[in-house]
Amino acid sequence: MALSIHNWSKLDNDSRVALLRRPAVAADERVRKDTVEIIARVREDGDAAVRELTRDFDGATIDRLLITTDEIDEARDQLSEEQIGAIDLAIANVRRFHEQQRPGGIIVETMPGVVCERISHPLDAVGLYVPAGTAPLPSAAIMLAVPAAIAGCPTQILCTPPRSDGTADPAVIVAAVRSGVDRIFKIGGAQAIAAMAYGTESVPQVCKVFGPGNAWVTSAKSLVSSDPAGAAIDMPAGPSEVLVMADATASPAYVASDLLSQAEHGADSQVLLVTTSDILAADVNREVARQLAALPRAEIAGAALEHSRIVLVDSLEDAIAVSNLYAPEHLILQIDEARAALPYLRNAGSVFVGPWTPESAGDYCSGTNHVLPTYGFARTYSGLGLDQFMRQMTIQELTRDGLGQLGEAVMTLARLEGLEAHAQAVRVRLESSE
Repeated sequence: MALSIHNWSKLDNDSRVALLRRPAVAADERVRKDTVEIIARVREDGDAAVRELTRDFDGATIDRLLITTDEIDEARDQLSEEQIGAIDLAIANVRRFHEQQRPGGIIVETMPGVVCERISHPLDAVGLYVPAGTAPLPSAAIMLAVPAAIAGCPTQILCTPPRSDGTADPAVIVAAVRSGVDRIFKIGGAQAIAAMAYGTESVPQVCKVFGPGNAWVTSAKSLVSSDPAGAAIDMPAGPSEVLVMADATASPAYVASDLLSQAEHGADSQVLLVTTSDILAADVNREVARQLAALPRAEIAGAALEHSRIVLVDSLEDAIAVSNLYAPEHLILQIDEARAALPYLRNAGSVFVGPWTPESAGDYCSGTNHVLPTYGFARTYSGLGLDQFMRQMTIQELTRDGLGQLGEAVMTLARLEGLEAHAQAVRVRLESSE
């Protein structure tokens, strides 16, 4: 399996756009139609609909949706001390990094007698979704639950799909509980998003839903976020992706391993190598073929490589331009003096600097959050952070003298907009003898 190689300088603009196009997201009209029906059923029949949909889609019969303390204890017993130690290390680093993101208050006297403030509050209720799919994702539970706990959201719940025997993945349960969330529901797919967004007899309604998922989950998040009665969402989500920027100093084995680590996520994932070295490009292709053959998920990774690319560029400046245009979820810098390139890189979810920084570190244990914008949304969205679990509110307080200084300007601007009542609200105070 070899990635196709393309020379950037020989392509016209249309060809460049086509080269950087992502695989089509599987969110066609059929997915949307099915998702609309699932949401309607959950809103109408609550827990009963969730149980029916769980039986239909997950092959599991669930009597009690909320995981019990006995199930939490059983999950703990199924993990080794080494596994729990790895989970705890990840939690500690993620907590350490996110605790530094606590927002500070702002108080500014914009002019004498006019004080403006900005304060932050945790969101009242958040819903965290951890998919299972082809593999359980305890790391996603950590990335979602740790900032929710630090923010202090009064209501924090987590949904994850059950296995066919009616149990949830033990690593997901342990990671969630040790991260600070102990209300875990065995619900997956679009029905989980609907249950959190609108509430059921068992599942409390939340005001914002977080977490990745398949096409139906993504569609459900889009639908509930566009409904005033639904819930906000963290960000648009698509298949996982990585762009590796490399020069002749890079290790072909390292580059190939980074490409494959994302390709194994799913057949719709995309990986790109942007390099100034045609020799490295050829060496990486040989390494990809060698390493791919030994992977348990070789078939999935191979499918992703079919729509992945190697882009040859003439200079590092061109490589940076390609990266900024593509706006990758993950950007890995395997170039000489990698940190010097950071000021010129604008559009990426998370950046991994130097040969000793595999993307895997950020996925699990370095401390940054791995919930990141995909599909080019890194141009306008940030990765998940503490701020997304909080909301900001501004406050202003004026003295009589402060209003006196502002009053004429306020009334003038109000009348420019034809809003006389706005002007009147100022005038009656300025004319008052109180």
